Amino acid sequence: MTTAFDAHPDPWFNLVPSPLAEFDEQGHWLRHNPAFAQLTGHAPQAGMHLSLLPAPMQRLLGWDSPMALLGLRPGDAPLPTRATLSEPGITAKALKGLVHAQPAPDGQPRRLLCIVQDLSAAPAFSGNESEALLHELTMILESSPAGIAYLKGETLVRCNRRFERMLGLLGNSLTGKSLDTLINHDPRVKRMTVDSMSRLQTEGQFESELEIVVPGQATMWYALSVKRIGSEQGPLEAIAVLSDITRIRSQKARLEAMERDLALQADRTRAILDSVFVGIVTIDNHGIAWMNRSARRMFGGDLADFVGQPLSTVATSDIDHPFRITDYLDHLQEGQSHTFECQVVGRDGRVFWVVGNAVVIDGKPHQRQITYALLDIDRRRQAEARSAEAEATLKRIIEMAPMAISVHEAATLKVLQTNQSASSFMQRDAATALGLTLEEIYPEGRARQLRAEMMASLDGHQSLQREHKIDATKRGAAQIWDVNYLPLSIEGQAADQLLVVASDITEQRAAENARLEAAITQREMLVREVHHRIKNNLQGVAGLLQQIAARKPEVAPAIAEVVGQVQAIAQVYGLQVGAGGPLRLASVVSAIANSVQKTFGHPIEQSETGAEHLQWLLPEAESIPIALSLNELLTNAHKHGQDATSAIHCEMLSDEQGVTLHIRNRGRLPDGFDVNNIRGGVSGLGLVRALLPRRSSSIRILQEGEWVVTRLQLTPPGISLSSAPQILGEPNGQQYALWPH
Repeated sequence: MTTAFDAHPDPWFNLVPSPLAEFDEQGHWLRHNPAFAQLTGHAPQAGMHLSLLPAPMQRLLGWDSPMALLGLRPGDAPLPTRATLSEPGITAKALKGLVHAQPAPDGQPRRLLCIVQDLSAAPAFSGNESEALLHELTMILESSPAGIAYLKGETLVRCNRRFERMLGLLGNSLTGKSLDTLINHDPRVKRMTVDSMSRLQTEGQFESELEIVVPGQATMWYALSVKRIGSEQGPLEAIAVLSDITRIRSQKARLEAMERDLALQADRTRAILDSVFVGIVTIDNHGIAWMNRSARRMFGGDLADFVGQPLSTVATSDIDHPFRITDYLDHLQEGQSHTFECQVVGRDGRVFWVVGNAVVIDGKPHQRQITYALLDIDRRRQAEARSAEAEATLKRIIEMAPMAISVHEAATLKVLQTNQSASSFMQRDAATALGLTLEEIYPEGRARQLRAEMMASLDGHQSLQREHKIDATKRGAAQIWDVNYLPLSIEGQAADQLLVVASDITEQRAAENARLEAAITQREMLVREVHHRIKNNLQGVAGLLQQIAARKPEVAPAIAEVVGQVQAIAQVYGLQVGAGGPLRLASVVSAIANSVQKTFGHPIEQSETGAEHLQWLLPEAESIPIALSLNELLTNAHKHGQDATSAIHCEMLSDEQGVTLHIRNRGRLPDGFDVNNIRGGVSGLGLVRALLPRRSSSIRILQEGEWVVTRLQLTPPGISLSSAPQILGEPNGQQYALWPH
């Protein structure tokens, strides 16, 4: 692609005998032919500005009146020029020039061609020739797109019609008239005329811009150029040239609006950049040009503290710091970026890590701008360091752990990692197991069992615990291993690894079995005695309470509730006398219901469904809390029932998941009643909330028509399911009445 200053491959240009010179409307010299250089003795270099040429050369090219040149358009009559070139020892040359406007190439300034004629060699003009020349000049003057006027003193001697039309006046209305005509036409013209006359007297020329408003027409803008001619001692003579710059002014206004928009956009962009958490730093040839708020906060200073400073101001002393060695930026094209991590120093001396991105904004020579985006990652780097240290520590712990630890690939169950302690579990050197499948490590049966357990853990997305018994081999005795499977995954994603932790519990299990057998034997000897003594003690407590109630009738109702609770406990211990294990839940429910019925004389209808083949048992630790809770719920149904003659219904529903007790009595709950709002206490429903096991029970009290329904749900581990018969049997239905009737 050629520029405005490139030579043109026009062979005719250099072959034309007439002197030719070409330049653009911005005053840059483009080219000339040999005839021009020979005639004028000047051969300017391409790109040279016309203002650097001697004044006679500027007049020959018309550059002494640039406004007149700007008015030329392709197809207009040429602009005539005259100049006399004189040098010491050389005869002066009178030269005439005709400046033609040429179409401008796309995206380049408009070009002007000057054709020069040597008038020194021409013979003197005859009268006819003078008239012809005058006619020619008049035609040129009238065809000029610029308004031209000749002033002498304060009289407008002559002007072309273009000058009059520009001022919005009729033809031939100004010629030979005083400047007062112009002054009276428009006050603005008056001010400019007075100013121009003053400037001409002192400086010899005047240039300005003039706004002309003609009624009924659009506002026009003209460039006014007035230049004094003739002797400074004689009367004032001047040439005034008006050039239409309306389009230029419009373009200038649009450019100014665009500049304002760009400035506004720049302000908005900087406001946006000030709001981001990433530090933005712009670098030009002079150093730091701008920093956003995050960068200033990051380095601990104001913008004035950094502007003009090199970016290395915030670099550490490292000689290879990316803020000191920036050669890599020279190879980046506009829009390309370079990412780095390094330590920087704030004005307060704080040293921290940042991750940065350097982007070339402007790739022009000597105008490169680079924008750095910096993010403080000091906390992340510290966390990474701590994580690396923790990982190293974990590896040491795993390797030294007495447990067998291995990590398996979830898809294939191949061994990815293992410690040396796993050799005993694998019954081979653990180091040789890396990368092998289960079938390649273990015997067929054991490999099949391990695969099934591992897949169950992975498919269920949960940890799994199993015991493995390894039969005695030539290498050693039988072993018992506690094996735990833990799927490893990122939150929300499927597990990609499985952790296996196995512990040799052979000796532990043998010791536990020995202790268990001894404890069972001792317990069986003591439990009957303990239960019998507790039952007797409770009989004594009930007797004492009876005596207190007889002496103080005012507290008899409260004591009756306490006696009911004591009876419930006695019923449990009475059932446990002679029992060889956990109590049947159905027996406990029946015993408590019968006890409450005998205590208060309120009929209780009992029923049991779904229990033909199910035996739900109460663990010893939960028997008394459950019994007390049932006693309290049945007592509460009696106290708050509206019909003392209507029976209380107690229904036990059993299935494989657990047991649900339904207690129904006629009555009505208070408005807004919610059992969940009742706090745990020592009496009433508070006692029930306190005694029931939280993880394996739930209670709801609802109003269903005229009935108050209590639903108590019991699930494992608070109760356990057993289909086997009791080993020692239990005294089913045996009752112990502690309250005399």
